[in-house]
Amino acid sequence: MIDLAKIRAIDIHTHAEEPCGCHGDDGYDDLQTHMAGYFRAPWKHPPTVEETAAHYRQQNVAAVIFPVDSERETGYRRYKNEEVAELAARNDDVLIPFASIDPAKGKLGAREARRLVNEFGVKGFKFHPTMQGFYPNDRSAYVLYEAIAECGAIALFHTGQTGVGAGMHGGNGMRLKYSNPMYLDDVAADFPEMPIILAHPSFPWQEEALSVATHKPNVYIDLSGWSPKYFPPILVRYVNTILKKKMLFGSDWPMIAPERWLADFETIDIKDDVRPLILKENAAKLLGLNC
Repeated sequence: MIDLAKIRAIDIHTHAEEPCGCHGDDGYDDLQTHMAGYFRAPWKHPPTVEETAAHYRQQNVAAVIFPVDSERETGYRRYKNEEVAELAARNDDVLIPFASIDPAKGKLGAREARRLVNEFGVKGFKFHPTMQGFYPNDRSAYVLYEAIAECGAIALFHTGQTGVGAGMHGGNGMRLKYSNPMYLDDVAADFPEMPIILAHPSFPWQEEALSVATHKPNVYIDLSGWSPKYFPPILVRYVNTILKKKMLFGSDWPMIAPERWLADFETIDIKDDVRPLILKENAAKLLGLNC
């Protein structure tokens, strides 16, 4: 159990990676190497879930952790949701399990979502429209959203440009168009009871993301994937004012370490009464950790 009184922050956005050497390489390792260069990540091999837990425990930070199911679109192996959830359960003093299901799996994916929530304690689901190759408001995804909403779980969507495939030939075939946050406006309107998180400063659609989060009560924004010192002024303005209770700390580990993000966050002009909301209180409420 996470002790809110002891941790200094909740990181809403971290990625689970399989142990190195336990799989036949399908190109994913090359993708990770390019991403590490893009983000200037400090590690030689991506950390495992256990190593992630140890790092976050050392930093006194709790973390939401998830894999990304993009095997249909990319051919990259799928890290099993059940395994990630079990590893998170062994480290439940710092880790909170989310899962990932390609929405193209339809009713099969919906059944999996219900099982993961009911049997494995999964609290939310990560979508990456660019990696998964779909528009978030495509009606074919709605059967999965319905299951997530029925279970009272959270839907977290990548938005904006991504470091995945950046600098690779043809961007590794990944298309940025799918991750415009405006597509989430339809989803938020059609599933008003389902909490939705727009992940990352949504470059080049920052104002669209702010508009959707301002207009739809069930939409939040996580601040992962960028160092705070690069946040655009309009984002900082909304963090400090209109959306201060809907903004969430996220790092995008393992590409950005939480300590790096937190150190950079200290250097930007955030109001003293807003910092605790961003770093811990908003996420604790959204995740139901205050109950």
